[in-house]
Amino acid sequence: MNQQTKTWDIFCRVIDNYGDIGVCWRLARQLANEHQQQIRLWVDDLNSLIRIWPTANICDQQWLEGVEVCYWPESFPENPRIAQVVIEAFGCDIPATYLQSITTEKRKGKAPFWFNLEYLSAERWVEECHGMTSVHPSTGLRKHFFFPGFTVKTGGLLREKNLLINRDNFDKCLFLKQIGIQHHEGLLISLFAYENPAVASLLQDWANSPEPIHCLVPQGKIMTSISQQPGFDLQINKPVIKGNLQLEAIPFLTQAEYDQLLWACDINFVRGEDSFVRAQWAGKPFIWHIYPQEEQAHIVKLDAFLDSFLADSLKADERFLHSNIRAFWHSWNENQTLEGNWPQLQKLLPEWQQVTQDWCTRLASQTDLASQLLNLIAKPDQ
Repeated sequence: MNQQTKTWDIFCRVIDNYGDIGVCWRLARQLANEHQQQIRLWVDDLNSLIRIWPTANICDQQWLEGVEVCYWPESFPENPRIAQVVIEAFGCDIPATYLQSITTEKRKGKAPFWFNLEYLSAERWVEECHGMTSVHPSTGLRKHFFFPGFTVKTGGLLREKNLLINRDNFDKCLFLKQIGIQHHEGLLISLFAYENPAVASLLQDWANSPEPIHCLVPQGKIMTSISQQPGFDLQINKPVIKGNLQLEAIPFLTQAEYDQLLWACDINFVRGEDSFVRAQWAGKPFIWHIYPQEEQAHIVKLDAFLDSFLADSLKADERFLHSNIRAFWHSWNENQTLEGNWPQLQKLLPEWQQVTQDWCTRLASQTDLASQLLNLIAKPDQ
């Protein structure tokens, strides 16, 4: 093991279906494969991992893509082996026995780097809180708060070294053929979202579209909302045609396949955190269905992102596009009738594409999340 290689433990509790494990699995793979780190990923729900990476199994320990994947049981082992870097993903608490072992290592002068990897947000306070530390009340151990984000003052976003190169060299026709899709003309759209009654007016707008729309729906929660609409009994690989709309449900995709779906489509509807970030790296127009929170807290986060994403609205036509994006995103996230915003966005698709590509380029100029973690643990004063 060379001097740059360290052992890592990443702890992941699966709460939001595939978002939590999606982020942790991408981070674990990147650290192992691009940075030659020794990664152990603790997961309490292996079924969710299997959905996004089908070669995984239900077992206590396995090796996948250079990562040691371990089942996180309710009764955690006594005296566990402690890694040099420990990550609590999204505020999950590490097991009590693990914390006890960390305390023992601290007495020996071998305390690990301890990170709390937080949820993604574009809110202004994130820049102030990123990198802050707290002292554990009973052990005296320091925990570092690491906030992903969209500016150079945050922890950045997950982005593999060759991600954008692979995207630009991607064969759309071959991919669609591999997943059994025949696309001939018009807009190709992916629709991945939580349940949403607003889909009723969206489907109507698409059926009345002046140009053909082919919408691919990865198996998920939005299918329930779609199937509640008259004439839209959506089933896997059984297209439904209404007016100028062809709606087609597809089987659940692996994480790698989902990235390629985003690259293939002209417009992407995404949800949560993982698919939201991957849509931005696709460089295609996207609509975000943010995870709902109590007291409309998620709308504050939605607006914070829109403020950043649409900050450069200098030209009149850009301001018109931006106002339509805002209106559509709010209607979609507040479960409202979309009130004709879609036709306007469709007309402005070239401008929407340019704004999104510019945003992607701006993000790509920043240091990625995994590299920032490595830079932090390399500092001698940490």
